[in-house]
Amino acid sequence: MTEDLAVFEQVRGRLFGIAYRMLASASEAEDLVQETWLRWQAADRAEVRNPGAFLATTTTRLAINALQSAPARRETYIGPWLPEPIDTSADPYLGAERGEALQFAVLLLMEKLTPNERAAYVLREAFDYSYAEIAAILRSTEPAVRQLVSRARKHIDGRRKATVDADAQRALLASFIAAARSGDMTALEQLFTPDVTSMSDGNGAHQVARRPIVGPVRVARFFATIASWFWEGVDVALVTTNGETSAVLSKNGATYSVITVLGTAQGIETILWQVNPDKINSF
Repeated sequence: MTEDLAVFEQVRGRLFGIAYRMLASASEAEDLVQETWLRWQAADRAEVRNPGAFLATTTTRLAINALQSAPARRETYIGPWLPEPIDTSADPYLGAERGEALQFAVLLLMEKLTPNERAAYVLREAFDYSYAEIAAILRSTEPAVRQLVSRARKHIDGRRKATVDADAQRALLASFIAAARSGDMTALEQLFTPDVTSMSDGNGAHQVARRPIVGPVRVARFFATIASWFWEGVDVALVTTNGETSAVLSKNGATYSVITVLGTAQGIETILWQVNPDKINSF
């Protein structure tokens, strides 16, 4: 292994972790890390005093550029857009010192941040970069970076609800799968909070809801209606995605969907259906 490759591989996990949290897409993060590698190869490494800082800076700036073009790309997306699930069973923190900005609920909330706010939040909360280091990466000042992080924290903390622990979340998911398979509307309604929302990301896939379904009665009715045909021949496997338990649904050995639930002490608040084949082909 060459020295330049060894240096890159040493921080590759962190680079992917930064890119994934910022883009909420594993495939886009992989492409971005590959672009960082190409720029590392092209760089005059004799002039690079801190390779890790150079690579993190390159990755972050590329991610900011990608986020700036994301709204235009999302305009052509059919139906809700959800984060791409990623298997975190081997690396629960995905290259970070902490698991922040990895759970689905936080990734969804970060969608409302500006690219610079998102970058500052990810670097500070997940990777514990100093304000000075973030300022250098963003070509900004420490006071400005502190404001970016503060605004991001207020947005996320102000909208993020208290969630249940991992065991309770797993139990809610298992109970939901059982009730959905049986089509038991009463059992389903009892699992839901008053403002429960079901969101399906299929990018126009056949028989996938293109709008969020809101309210316990409507959500329960939806799952009860599809129970007679949807679950026939479907195998369910529980996996760890983004630090939480998800259910991988497959038929005839092919993955059809990845489902997870976000729960509070009152029950299931959000059901996330990832049905876009481009986002679940790794399961």
